[in-house]
Amino acid sequence: MSTRAATPTRREQILSEAARLFAERGFHGVGVDEIGAAVGISGPGLYRHFAGKDAMLAELLVGISERLLTGGRRRVEEAAGDPEAILASLVEGHIDFALDDRALITLHDRELDRLREADRKLVRQLQRQYVELWVEVVRELHPEVGEAEVRVAVHAVFGLLNSTPHLGAPGREATESLLRRLANGAFGALSG
Repeated sequence: MSTRAATPTRREQILSEAARLFAERGFHGVGVDEIGAAVGISGPGLYRHFAGKDAMLAELLVGISERLLTGGRRRVEEAAGDPEAILASLVEGHIDFALDDRALITLHDRELDRLREADRKLVRQLQRQYVELWVEVVRELHPEVGEAEVRVAVHAVFGLLNSTPHLGAPGREATESLLRRLANGAFGALSG
């Protein structure tokens, strides 16, 4: 399950280009005219879709947090209570995100503090819920390990997977395989 829609709407195209440009040059380094030009409309034409750049940034960062949480919950349900299948599915979903949405990872790292406080709190709340999905399943697989250690392991795996914007990856298939092995190895080390 990818975090992307099959045929993007104009609004999604704008968000995708805004994410790419913001990640490349920073939020303040990009104007609405540049974003508009990237999708073939005038800068002021963006205001038919968004109140401004701040609204785009908020929708990008809140939106990806919502999609990760929704996708994670769906994966938990689809695996029907099998913790190994749940964890494997969560890892696959996050690898898809990490490879498909590199600009959003960079954007989150650099620009989260630019969000209005309410939006920043919402992003953090959604992220905590997403983390809890992982913590719960990893604790089922490793009941001998304390919750704090499991939480650290989950965050470490996120750090590993979310490092993709900084990788000179050898190709998608090889990178997926490597990330999967590394994530599984990190969780497997909890029993060591």
